[in-house]
Amino acid sequence: MKAMKKALKTAAFITAFALMGGLPLSMNAGSFSAAPMTAYAADDDYTYGSDSNFNYRKFSDHIEISSAKSTKVSSVEIPSSIEGLPVTSIGMYAFQLSEMSTLTLPDTVTELGFYTFTDCKNLKSVTLPANLEKIGIHAFENCTSLSEVNFPDHQVKTMDYTFDNTPWLDAKRKEDPLVIVNNAVIDGRTCKGDVTVPSNVTYVASGAFAKNKDLTSVVFPVGVTEITDNVFWYCDNLKSAELKGAETMGFGVFAACNKLTDLKISGNLKSIDGYTFTDNTASATITFYGSESKWNSVQKPSNDQFLQRARLIFDESHVEPQDVVGDINKDGAFNVSDLVLLQKWLLAVPDTQLADWKAGDLCEDDILDVYDLVSMRKALIAKN
Repeated sequence: MKAMKKALKTAAFITAFALMGGLPLSMNAGSFSAAPMTAYAADDDYTYGSDSNFNYRKFSDHIEISSAKSTKVSSVEIPSSIEGLPVTSIGMYAFQLSEMSTLTLPDTVTELGFYTFTDCKNLKSVTLPANLEKIGIHAFENCTSLSEVNFPDHQVKTMDYTFDNTPWLDAKRKEDPLVIVNNAVIDGRTCKGDVTVPSNVTYVASGAFAKNKDLTSVVFPVGVTEITDNVFWYCDNLKSAELKGAETMGFGVFAACNKLTDLKISGNLKSIDGYTFTDNTASATITFYGSESKWNSVQKPSNDQFLQRARLIFDESHVEPQDVVGDINKDGAFNVSDLVLLQKWLLAVPDTQLADWKAGDLCEDDILDVYDLVSMRKALIAKN
């Protein structure tokens, strides 16, 4: 786990450096190395292996593809297993600059590493594995033909600039500048003015709003508990931010947000990274939704100048709205839209997502099924 945390923190620093122009966003393999993104068995040892198509790292319980034997192939198919072990990750830079036009990934893969498919300019579409959990920084950046990305039916955590400079991201931004897939914000760098992230969102990608000069205020819902690295990096017109559910605040979150004068933070906050407010010269009012003693217990840098300048207000009376029974779309009310959503979900209509399935479990049996749909209909009739 220590190796994983070190790798992710190094990635945050490198991306922050790249955002400032100190590092090209596409680097040659070998110029930077880090441990694999996922920690599996308590085994940091691996051996190198290769077959006719790939080089790989063999761990005790999984395989990580580390590079392709050739960048000239037009079709790449990753096997589900090698040497009897599941292929669970694709390593950093593994297929950068590949000329592939088609890519097949097995459902055994749970993570795609940093810069994995950067500059694969012929790649037109990708279907992400059913068990995928994370995609690393810049993984599909500059895939200038990539117009179709098929996500699995669950949340996938992306990172800084995962799909930057792709037709797919351009098209999604035209639909809505706040790009959301499966309750996760992937990108908000073309948003303008005051942004309220929908209540069903539970994850916001690192760097999601980075260097957005048109963003003036933002509100995150209670479900977003991790404020990821670089999320508002150099948003130099950001004046107000409310982080209703924040438990952790990562590297560079408000770096150089020099107009940030109003910051509201959840009383559930546990830690603030030593570089959360790096290069931030603003003097802000921080409203903490908890007691002074709770604030004092938060792990945070003792010499942070932004925090030292800030005026602190402790608001113990602030209470977020309670969950509403039946409110599966988590818009604060139980109504016919929840009934329609549950019916679509039960019929397996593509891209149907429930923001809070537990709210729909009216039978209280930890199963969401047609009996809950009937109970929901009865409840709405009685309500009206």
